[in-house]
Amino acid sequence: MTIIETPSPNFDDRTLPVSMIVLHYTGMQDGPSAIARLRDPDAKVSAHYLIEEDGTVLRMVAEDKRAWHAGRSHWRGIEDVNSASIGIEIVNPGHEFGYRPFPPEQIAALLPLVAQIKDRHEITRGNIVGHSDIAPTRKRDPGELFPWHELARRRLALPRPTKNLMDPGWTEGGFCLALERFGYDVENRMAAIMAFQRRFRPELVDGEIDAECRCILLALLLPKPMGDD
Repeated sequence: MTIIETPSPNFDDRTLPVSMIVLHYTGMQDGPSAIARLRDPDAKVSAHYLIEEDGTVLRMVAEDKRAWHAGRSHWRGIEDVNSASIGIEIVNPGHEFGYRPFPPEQIAALLPLVAQIKDRHEITRGNIVGHSDIAPTRKRDPGELFPWHELARRRLALPRPTKNLMDPGWTEGGFCLALERFGYDVENRMAAIMAFQRRFRPELVDGEIDAECRCILLALLLPKPMGDD
């Protein structure tokens, strides 16, 4: 894989070992605008990698440094997600500027990059997440059009459970306790439920807990083979 060095000044030192990969869309009108912002010292944002729509991969911050991509966030008890993660920005205008499917060339470049990072840092599939998973009240990216199934097919993300599903019949409180156990911050229940749906049931993101949502979450919490190794 060819990686173009495009350094950003926006980083500092880590305080935690790398245990996560966080995927974002850039949410800006075009790639050059996103790259410029991620390199602007006044913006105080960055990512380790950026993937353009044609599949070009840029490295903006070294993996041993703490890039500033996650903001206020939480996942599985980790509050300083920036210190514990590798951030990958994927060029896409996002919901504000004409959200659209991610080109095949872009995903083809993303897959080996994620695989290499996952292997290098021994990251579990359950810790390869979207920005909306770690910051559900603030973010929607990479969004419901992101092809998580392509990553899951290659054991680079958790798959959506589809077989032998059982409805545990949880109340809203029970569902949210289970959601918290899985990793989400559930302080804002509606936001957490929608983030879960966006990730695991993207065809209907309505914030309503239904039998399908309960079945999916229960399956994700069961021991292997549905584990997150």
